[in-house]
Amino acid sequence: MAEVAAAQSTEALKVTSIKSLAESSALNNVPSAYGFTINPNDEADPNDPEFAIPIVDMSLLTSGSPEQRSKIIHDLVKICQEWGFFIAINHGVPESLMKAMIEACHGFFSLPDEEKNEFKSGNDVLEMFKYGTSYNLALDKFLLWRDFFKVRVHPEFYSLYKPACFSEVSMEFSKRAREVALEITRAISESLGLEPNYIHNAMNMDRGIQMLAANYYPPCPRPEHAIGIPHHTDHGLVTLLIQNEMKGLQVEHNGKWLTVDGPPNGFFVNLADQMQILTNGKYKSVMHRATVNNKATRISIAIPHGPSVDTIVAPAPELLEKEGQAPKYLAMNYKEYIQLQQSGKNYMKSTFDHIRV
Repeated sequence: MAEVAAAQSTEALKVTSIKSLAESSALNNVPSAYGFTINPNDEADPNDPEFAIPIVDMSLLTSGSPEQRSKIIHDLVKICQEWGFFIAINHGVPESLMKAMIEACHGFFSLPDEEKNEFKSGNDVLEMFKYGTSYNLALDKFLLWRDFFKVRVHPEFYSLYKPACFSEVSMEFSKRAREVALEITRAISESLGLEPNYIHNAMNMDRGIQMLAANYYPPCPRPEHAIGIPHHTDHGLVTLLIQNEMKGLQVEHNGKWLTVDGPPNGFFVNLADQMQILTNGKYKSVMHRATVNNKATRISIAIPHGPSVDTIVAPAPELLEKEGQAPKYLAMNYKEYIQLQQSGKNYMKSTFDHIRV
């Protein structure tokens, strides 16, 4: 058995995509290189009211009455403090465009490996585009049950040139998703008692980094012994996420892992590290992960929005004065923060530990 496991492990390291491995007729178990154990006792009961995921009706922010907008902004305080996560509905992005984006991503992942490999690059997270499997094969202590690509879509728009429909769909989807993200940051600014454009201006979001990151999680023969993406927080300000009909995103809430479910036309919204730093820890960057299943392929598309790469991010002076607090985090250049988060010494650890005062 040990020889079989070793052979499977060696074979896994040669695989250029998890899609190829998952479609192999010889696969009937999880190769040891992908071994990861999920503790079912850590998972939340979705029927428990404590784990009812907050829902934010974006139409009340953009076209509701002053009283309705005020209530949503008031509700955001508790949501951002206790969850760092919510589902945005009635956001104005057509469901047909969301589905077209998922289909375009599926089209890319369905290309032959040699064509997808044209988009392989180094380990710089801010490159124009990047395709790969797992996370970082040089750092990974176990391999991830996923293939991925990332494309930078702001401040300059880049696109994959395959499949043919990708550029047009991704440009429109990225633009519309950005409008939603900026509306959310305005509302969050107001929930902090700041001017609506405070976060936008302080974080130089006119030049802010926006990525389009797609993940492909094929069926796994033993999903309890593999992971799509392990627990982590995002490095930006706010991330929007959509998926096909398969669930898999889990967020941590009150010490338990909750599998997120929601309407097919909703955006899953999570706050990220720069938001926690900017608010001096008042609003939380939510820990989350991606699990896999043995039934069907899951595709998710994350759209992270962050400051400009040269922005120095620190707790907002206006908030420190208002709350009578000292800063809990050191100021750091956003690009340097990303590089710190992606470094080997921070593998599956909190980057906050390096910048706490």
